[in-house]
Amino acid sequence: MMTTPLGPHLHAFFVDYLATQKGLRTTSIRSYRDALRLLLAFVAKDAGRALTRLTLGDLTFDRVLAFLKYLEQDRDNAIETRNQRLAAVHSFFAYVASRVPEMLDVGQRVAAIPTKRAAPPPTRYLERDEIKTLFAQLPTRGRRALRDRVLLLTLYNTGARVQEIADLRVEHLDLQRPARVHLHGKGGKWRTCPLWDDTAREIERLLAHEGNADLPQTPVFIAHGRRPLTRFGIYKLVRRHARIVETKNAGSPPGRVTPHVFRHTTAVHLLEAGVEVNVIRGWLGHSNLTTTNRYAEITVRSKEAAVHACEAPAEFSGAYKPIWRDDPALLAWLASL
Repeated sequence: MMTTPLGPHLHAFFVDYLATQKGLRTTSIRSYRDALRLLLAFVAKDAGRALTRLTLGDLTFDRVLAFLKYLEQDRDNAIETRNQRLAAVHSFFAYVASRVPEMLDVGQRVAAIPTKRAAPPPTRYLERDEIKTLFAQLPTRGRRALRDRVLLLTLYNTGARVQEIADLRVEHLDLQRPARVHLHGKGGKWRTCPLWDDTAREIERLLAHEGNADLPQTPVFIAHGRRPLTRFGIYKLVRRHARIVETKNAGSPPGRVTPHVFRHTTAVHLLEAGVEVNVIRGWLGHSNLTTTNRYAEITVRSKEAAVHACEAPAEFSGAYKPIWRDDPALLAWLASL
């Protein structure tokens, strides 16, 4: 068995490869960390030794297979979660194989482990009347009432990811007409989203209330102690306020309303308003148009409009009057024959 210490390679994978060479953001690196933490804990238990004594020889193909089985059967992880963990394992083994030729055989076998196919989960979004109900029920008094309202309005206006909202700083706002916000998204890419006049005014009120308007690097949305709201804090905030609409099922699957549900809602409402799908792709920061196209499949309103725009065939519509009977010029020509 190979006795090469595991620690130096693991450290280089995170510090040099993920952070420096690939330039991944902290949130992405944490996802890799969580996956490998689970793998190493499983390997240590299976090998019967302490984590600090693991070697590259302990990372076998059979243990990776057993680990994936453990995720599904013992931890009851969804297939999507299993596939996400496997992607991190693929990356790590490919990196180790590039540094230690003796690990190439194991790395190639691990790389051949396929992801599992899974039906995409139903996409939850809010209908327009649900949005109206939600904002009508928001508190108007209290220390954080204004912040919470502006936060939900900004989520709905921009369709931003929760981490993009957590990272939003005063310097990223341009509140002069036409107002816009600059969002730092996946892959370190920036994009600009327009803001409604109402959103811009409410953000200005919030900044004046918090005294942040002249502090460019201050978070727009802050928690107690003037610390920035985290993604988990935003999640809890949205869940608390959105309980009133969670039990409804007007046109979308029921379920929890999370910050990402606002992102879906923005996309669907833009599509229903007639906005071109490629514009929506840029609005949401999708790297692939296929991701945006799925919203065309879930908006019932657009499908109903398409049905009303078409005439039913004669055999299904009862009494049928051909279109040519309403054409005076055609009828006069036929009479002259």
